[in-house]
Amino acid sequence: MKEVFSWLKAIVVALVIAFVIRTFIFVPVIVEGESMMPTLQNADRMIVSKISNYVGELDRGDIIVFHATESKDYIKRVIAIPGDTLEYRDDTLYLNGEAVEEPYLEDFKAQMNGFPLTENFTLEQVTGETVVPEGSYFVMGDNRQNSKDSREIGFVPKEDVVGKTNFVFWPLGDFGTVQE
Repeated sequence: MKEVFSWLKAIVVALVIAFVIRTFIFVPVIVEGESMMPTLQNADRMIVSKISNYVGELDRGDIIVFHATESKDYIKRVIAIPGDTLEYRDDTLYLNGEAVEEPYLEDFKAQMNGFPLTENFTLEQVTGETVVPEGSYFVMGDNRQNSKDSREIGFVPKEDVVGKTNFVFWPLGDFGTVQE
């Protein structure tokens, strides 16, 4: 009987530790679709760090997972943070009036044979706002022509953010951190 109790105690402790880790520290996620190509591939498996929700703020370029609907999470890149103005013109991102490089898009832009990867728009045209409001983020997929993102769904509220991700653990050929 002592041995059974010892095993039960070990199992309960393991379950509590697993619950705490999954609830507060990290969770695995599977990339669904092609909206983050070429950075992430369909079916990539990643680790999402929830620690970023408790410590510090998200920054431009971070890849995040957020609740897009009650039953669906999206993976996108933070393009603009609270207080930013935003414009895309001639396939170039302008934040607060300054051109910003997006090195993670260079390979994809080269494949476009001179056609723009990102169509021209301003923040006001797609959201009706002139700046990103407090507590919200403007996000986009790296595959700009095939991404349902803030251009369609609007701003992502901070409370909908599950966490930040940049580590692929499967398939093994893609194992490691991704470019931010």
